[in-house]
Amino acid sequence: MPRCRTCTSKHFRWSSPVAQGLLLCVLTFGVILPICCHRLLYSYYFLKTVYLDSLSDAALQESYDRGQEALRFWEAAASTKSLKDPLETIAKKPDLLVTVVTARRTEGRDYHYLLQVAQQLKSLLKACGDKPCAEVMLCDVESSPTLNEDALLLEKQFLVVRRSLDERWQNRDVANIFEKEKRDYVFCLRKGWDMMRPKNVIVLEDDALPLTGFFPSIKNLLSRRFALNSLYIKLYHPERLQRYWNPEPYRILEWMGLGLFGATMLLLLFYHCTPLSFTFSLPHLLFLALYVMAMAELAGRHYLLEIRRLSPQLYAVCPATECCTPAMLYPGNASIRAAEYLDQAVCAQGNAKDMVLYKIARSRTGEKAHSVEPNLIKHIGAYSSIRTNPVPPRLI
Repeated sequence: MPRCRTCTSKHFRWSSPVAQGLLLCVLTFGVILPICCHRLLYSYYFLKTVYLDSLSDAALQESYDRGQEALRFWEAAASTKSLKDPLETIAKKPDLLVTVVTARRTEGRDYHYLLQVAQQLKSLLKACGDKPCAEVMLCDVESSPTLNEDALLLEKQFLVVRRSLDERWQNRDVANIFEKEKRDYVFCLRKGWDMMRPKNVIVLEDDALPLTGFFPSIKNLLSRRFALNSLYIKLYHPERLQRYWNPEPYRILEWMGLGLFGATMLLLLFYHCTPLSFTFSLPHLLFLALYVMAMAELAGRHYLLEIRRLSPQLYAVCPATECCTPAMLYPGNASIRAAEYLDQAVCAQGNAKDMVLYKIARSRTGEKAHSVEPNLIKHIGAYSSIRTNPVPPRLI
């Protein structure tokens, strides 16, 4: 009789919801996710010491090969004698102007970031058909006597604008690199507006590589009601900062919503398809919601966002985040407002142009700023033209 009671006790413990929940967590977070996610760069399970160097080296090599291919492409294009002056072919008052801000790089010059971006833009524009999606302007802000060779190579292909010699000389005296970066940015914003009066403006840094579907996604964004009431729409946010566990409140709501939805689906699955003793009860719902939330965060929110690339309509629009301006969309005449706001501020470390724009959008009545997820560009710049570069560059 005691032996039977022991067997019954063991059977009771392992068939209880608590034991089953514990087993599920151990298998998921201790076995399945580590096996599946240990090579995923933006997962908590990523084995940095094992894989970071090899992944970084592979990314650098891929970018180098792409840069060399772009160099050969544009050298062959430059040898064509029938090219027209870009000033003669560019349309006035275009629906969309893409301004690429570029400067000469002393480090990473062989990667030819500008040539990569220009080649990608040409390919994406070609896919638009007879009616061009956008006009492209390269804004060369190099202020040193040494010329930007990549911008020179593209002069017959795209409109390239520069400061006058006097302006370039004066801009060299700006001691603060963040203030110089801001002034260069303002110059490019104003130059594009003055020359073409575009209906909408995108400003890309020269290491912001547009992804496939870039222009259809932009068109979809501009068709939404919120766009014309926005000071700017960010098209990129660093992947390492896209986690749910972040200061942005909207992500917490998204996280909770994902947990409740996932928990409901799991309860339905367990109820209809397994012999487990899960039932529709509040404790089970809360447990599974926390389970799904933990799984999504540990595996990496970045990879969930990638599912949205199935259609431009699935891209999420959310309040703007603080960091970074590699790719910015300024609807309507917002580019001029942004230039005026930036002119009124002095940038320094801790108060760069991205922070200035973010503070303005939050403090000025009537101004709003948004971000789009997932990213519409890939940031390929392992070597910065304005900041100290780590040796060797790493992905994170």
